[in-house]
Amino acid sequence: MRASQPDVRALLAVLAACLVPSGVMAAMGGGMQEPSLAIFFGQIVALIVCGRLVGELMERIGQPAVMGQLIGGMLLGPSVLGALLPSLQHTLFPDSPSQKAMLDAVSQLGILLLLLLTGMETDLSVVRNCRRAAFSVSIAGIAIPFACGVLVGEWVPESVLPDPHRRFITALFLGTALSISSVKIVALLVRELGFLRRTVGQVIVASAIIDDTIGWIIMSVTFGLALHGGIDVASVTRSVVGTGLFLVLSFTIGRRIVFFLIRWANDRFVSELPAITMIIVVTGLMALITDAIGVHTVLGAFVAGILVGQSPILTRHIDEQLRGLIVALFMPVFFGMAGLSANLRALTSPDLLLLTVGLIVIASIGKFAGAVLGGRIGGLTLAESLAVGSGMNARGSTEIIIASFGLSMGALSQNLFTSIVTMAVVTTMVMPPMLRWAVARLPIRPEERERLNREGMEARGFISNVDRLLVAVDSSYSGQLASRLVGLLAGVRQIPTTALHFDYATAAALPGAEKQAERIATVLTEAAESGGVSAEPPGEADLTQHNVDITMRVEEPGETEQAIGEAAKKGYGLLFIGREPASQGNRFNEQITRSAVSFGGPIAITIARGEHRNGELGAGHGHEHHNHAVRGRDETHNGPLSILVPVTGTPVSRQGAELAIAFAQGSHSSVTALHIAGPSSRERQQWGVRLGAALAPDSSAAATIRDIVELGKAYGVEVKGTVLSRRTAENAIMREIRGGTYDLLVMGVSPRPGDQLFFGEVPADLLARAPCSLVFVASEPAGPAHTTAS
Repeated sequence: MRASQPDVRALLAVLAACLVPSGVMAAMGGGMQEPSLAIFFGQIVALIVCGRLVGELMERIGQPAVMGQLIGGMLLGPSVLGALLPSLQHTLFPDSPSQKAMLDAVSQLGILLLLLLTGMETDLSVVRNCRRAAFSVSIAGIAIPFACGVLVGEWVPESVLPDPHRRFITALFLGTALSISSVKIVALLVRELGFLRRTVGQVIVASAIIDDTIGWIIMSVTFGLALHGGIDVASVTRSVVGTGLFLVLSFTIGRRIVFFLIRWANDRFVSELPAITMIIVVTGLMALITDAIGVHTVLGAFVAGILVGQSPILTRHIDEQLRGLIVALFMPVFFGMAGLSANLRALTSPDLLLLTVGLIVIASIGKFAGAVLGGRIGGLTLAESLAVGSGMNARGSTEIIIASFGLSMGALSQNLFTSIVTMAVVTTMVMPPMLRWAVARLPIRPEERERLNREGMEARGFISNVDRLLVAVDSSYSGQLASRLVGLLAGVRQIPTTALHFDYATAAALPGAEKQAERIATVLTEAAESGGVSAEPPGEADLTQHNVDITMRVEEPGETEQAIGEAAKKGYGLLFIGREPASQGNRFNEQITRSAVSFGGPIAITIARGEHRNGELGAGHGHEHHNHAVRGRDETHNGPLSILVPVTGTPVSRQGAELAIAFAQGSHSSVTALHIAGPSSRERQQWGVRLGAALAPDSSAAATIRDIVELGKAYGVEVKGTVLSRRTAENAIMREIRGGTYDLLVMGVSPRPGDQLFFGEVPADLLARAPCSLVFVASEPAGPAHTTAS
């Protein structure tokens, strides 16, 4: 969408209004010799507002907002404001070194946080999916423009070099700046253009990820050379060996440490934003480690971001909390500072203009040719290779960071810095129309269309949007069944899980609580293993698998609601409840109701019956019964489940089907989808219009069943469709249960208002009469209206 004329005028008016108070604040402190807070605040306000407004304009014309922040800095710098109102520009951004240091400190912190964010957005699973093409595109796409950039650095006249004696260092900076694509800009543009899930889009993003990773390794070595003033074999060896050792340790031991620290802070601290604090601490420590081994802090921050992004508990709300501060404050300040440092008026010099145009041409042709060549080597078609070459040409943030460091370290002159910034802006703004043109000519292959449909379905799904699972269980049969089902779900969908073990007995009367908790933990891990995830031997309180994280916590008796309420703040997307007694007739036990209300989010209530009880368990829940339940766990059925799920075509029933399919996927079993169709015409005449209107018409039955069958097919689960016509849904479901061999009924439900947890007449009837085990899943939270008296 393009910005309209009034929108542009409004943006310019707001920008002008912003500069007036900023200039006044700066003028108030302008006569002071010491650094002025008024000037500093005026600079921050001007950069944030200008970056936001121009970024908004860029987004409306199909460009990334980060380019607007860079251009906003150019508008405030000597390129525009300095040419139009030099006194105002000098007042707002004086040449005082001490004043510059204040803004530069924020900018340097912004660089580390920006690299942290870039690393968090680096999805290594994308690289695995298309690694052959991605590696060949990245390596060829780096090698050709890098060589061209180094040659340019060796040939440029000495007049544009900061130090002719360090020409090789300058050449390395130029080569790196011309060869690396910005993963942040590339991923953002590909996503906004709607090509992210296309095969060619995944190759582009994966190649950009490899580009960025290789680029920061190269830059770390280059920074080390720049610090030593030239090539020193000892320092280069230390940098290369240190970088390799750092990467190996980070992605092995360091990965586990980072995961543990973030989870520990998030789950143990009760103060606000503990995970954010730990993430920033981890970033700072890893940046200090890379600085200590002789490479730059940016490598540590980038690797920290990758590890943080892979953390199993990096939920959406944690990511958004961290992202908000970086995007709103540090990004506009850093990129605005880069724009301030670029003086476009220098391009009026024919020599520098010719050099800048040459850099743009060399960077574009070198990157395009290298990516196309790499794509062909990697097995892509010519059309796909051309599209990849078009998408890889965007530079953006990475080049700006590289150029900023080169300028601050004296490896780049002001003129070369301006040329690189201009090259980054031009190549980034040219990339979207080029990629649109190339991808528009790419037909979608049948297998690609099938994958896109499946991924689109998953993106709209209920289970696929659950970040973490919480399970509240005791040692009863229902607790064991809930633990097994959660383990299956966590195993097949790779969802981190925390289990809270409770017991109705007092701690003194139940000395085996810890032992029983370990047995419940074993149920979880064994279920995860059967779902296709190999688990490590369980520890006493912490069970960490290779691909799924499971934690067991034993809670004090009588603290159920408090424990669940505190856990609910930690980013869990679904609570499984498995406790007894679960119900009294057709009503849920008050303990279950209070647990659901305390969580305040989606819940799944598990009730073990029939074969999952392994014999009748009495109503009491003393020590003997708990031990009986634990002993019986070894004899429970751990084979395939026989699952029945009623479906009506509504989102609620579809969510129940999603959960049933996940259980079936983990237990290698099938699902029967039962649809209650409307009565026939003859039956309508016999029963009357009212009953017929309450049930689904015949025409919707096939579509409803087909939707669930396709959902199962996407996960390799066989779904059998059954359609019954009965006066009441509960009777139809009961008839199907009694006529089949089902041991589990999964049903999507919605909470109803009232003092008790109530899902409607049909679930209430099934709660009272169903002979098989039950799972009621409600995606809507049980609100305050459901609260009951203790």
